[in-house]
Amino acid sequence: MGSELRGFICLWLQLLQVSRADEPQTWPVPYRRYDHRPTPDPFCQPKYPFCPTGSPNGEIPQLKDQDHIDVYRLQTPVWKFKYGDLLGYFHIMHDAIGFRSTLTGKNYTMEWYELFQLGNCTFPHLRSGIAAPFWCNQGAACFFEGIDDLHWKENGSLVKVSEVSGEIFNKMAKWVKEDNRTGIYYETWTVQADPNPGSKIWFESYDCSAFVLRTYHVLSKLGAVFKSPIQTNYTRIFLYSGEPTYLGNDSSIFGPHGNKTLAEQINSFYLPFRPPHSAKEFIISLLEIVDKVIVQNTFYLYFNYEYWYLPMKQPYIEITYEEIPLPS
Repeated sequence: MGSELRGFICLWLQLLQVSRADEPQTWPVPYRRYDHRPTPDPFCQPKYPFCPTGSPNGEIPQLKDQDHIDVYRLQTPVWKFKYGDLLGYFHIMHDAIGFRSTLTGKNYTMEWYELFQLGNCTFPHLRSGIAAPFWCNQGAACFFEGIDDLHWKENGSLVKVSEVSGEIFNKMAKWVKEDNRTGIYYETWTVQADPNPGSKIWFESYDCSAFVLRTYHVLSKLGAVFKSPIQTNYTRIFLYSGEPTYLGNDSSIFGPHGNKTLAEQINSFYLPFRPPHSAKEFIISLLEIVDKVIVQNTFYLYFNYEYWYLPMKQPYIEITYEEIPLPS
């Protein structure tokens, strides 16, 4: 990056900070809720169908109030159907919740995940003729009958953590429907100042484990008591940076009156994250990513459909698998 361009970006960030000086910033930035879930753009196509055997709208059947429901913690390596146990060795895990009705004997699985696979939720497409990066980043709840015991038990867990009444279950179901309607996009990254406990959190992830944890807390408020014979660990992917700077949204950056230089910088940043078509292309892209994130200490985060500049710092990125206790 040339000295003139670096100076321009610094000036641009300072101007943005001045323009927002009268707006006190809340950290972590609150996840924005919406009044409805939009229909995905036809360009966004899943490689694997979303919620193929259940309700993709978070619809949950009504159970009898007098029913007794067993609640299970479900966890398994991400993409186990494709890569087997490989990602489990790196503690990259997917989380869900299981339920069993004692009146009917039926089992159910509830999970929240990306509509168009994780890569599309983490990085955008750069499409010819479209100025702004194009995102396919919706996530949603899926509820379906049955629990695949083998799928969850192998290198994962299927553990009973609570019991609730049918009445509590039905209240939770109403919450899930509203949560699913208003929380529409997936966020991979947790961004904080450093790895130390109590460090400042700038942005929180919004993924499968976040949904499970939210659901546990809702059940707890409704009267559920939790207890687990195992430690409840969750996967989190961290970025470490100094205080982020707000940049703007699609129209203010990429629109007719936007900032052309900043727009080019954001598109250039995302370019090496595109899927590689060869080993050579992969190596070249990896070197470009290292240069941008580690050498130039730069990351552009897309959160709440807005862009933020992250001044990256060591250790830059980390995948953790740490305990988050059940509600007490």
